Amino acid sequence: MFPSAGPEPVSPICSAKGCRAAAVWVLAWNNPKLHTPERRKTWLACEEHREHLSQFLGVRGFLKDVVTLGEWERRAQDGAGPGA
Repeated sequence: MFPSAGPEPVSPICSAKGCRAAAVWVLAWNNPKLHTPERRKTWLACEEHREHLSQFLGVRGFLKDVVTLGEWERRAQDGAGPGA
């Protein structure tokens, strides 16, 4: 048996309370009372919780973007910035 080079990579999980499902979506948001307009905070969502979390942020006027986790990572790698 070979020693591990480090901890196993952790898959992103849904931000919904108590959910341990794999994240599929990124919900980008900001609170205009606290954050500058270009700042983006993120919540992750599984398929089941995407709509609920989006509505929670949307009702408050915080939701800015909803994209797949893969698209969010591609934007970050392309240097366009995750929220671009």
